[in-house]
Amino acid sequence: MKEKILEYAAQEFLHYGFKNVTMDDLAQKLGISKKTIYEYFSNKNQLVFEASHKIFDSVMEAIRNIYQNETDPIQGLFEIKKIALKYLIDNQQSPQYQLQKYYPEIYSELKEKELIVLGALFKKSLEKGIKSELFRKDIDTDFVTRLYFNGIRGIRDITLFPVEKYKIEKLMLQYFEYHFRAIATPKGLALFQSYNTKESL
Repeated sequence: MKEKILEYAAQEFLHYGFKNVTMDDLAQKLGISKKTIYEYFSNKNQLVFEASHKIFDSVMEAIRNIYQNETDPIQGLFEIKKIALKYLIDNQQSPQYQLQKYYPEIYSELKEKELIVLGALFKKSLEKGIKSELFRKDIDTDFVTRLYFNGIRGIRDITLFPVEKYKIEKLMLQYFEYHFRAIATPKGLALFQSYNTKESL
């Protein structure tokens, strides 16, 4: 039963936002009593914590698969962008916005886990790009990895980029271009522009 509640709650949070979904809503839609939910989760904070980690793990697994099967590092990041945009909605109902605003400690913990979970894979992707002459040979892969993840965190920060003013898809594309122009060879930039043009069609 716990897994059923957690699975359903995760989907509801993704659809309606962490703040908007109440324990009463979940109990009613699952056809169970609220007391049953509290048998497995002591309060809503615990449910949000476990559901957000479940969502995080699912997203990380999808991104991990892209890194491991990417044709090239540039194509890989365009694929990762598609996954990210499923979860980063441009309004105050988005799970991203509500997690930052109402559950900042949980959001901060998940943000820190990104580098731990994906850092080594991103670094390997950079090394692949260097070998295929898409990225400059003189880049410091550890530095670029940390800088990249810091930038990704930054564009998702609702205090820096309020959702009322900035579209996350445009921010991601602008950041990717900024990132690639700093590390890419002419060959790499040409490939980036090619992927970018295809996505715009």
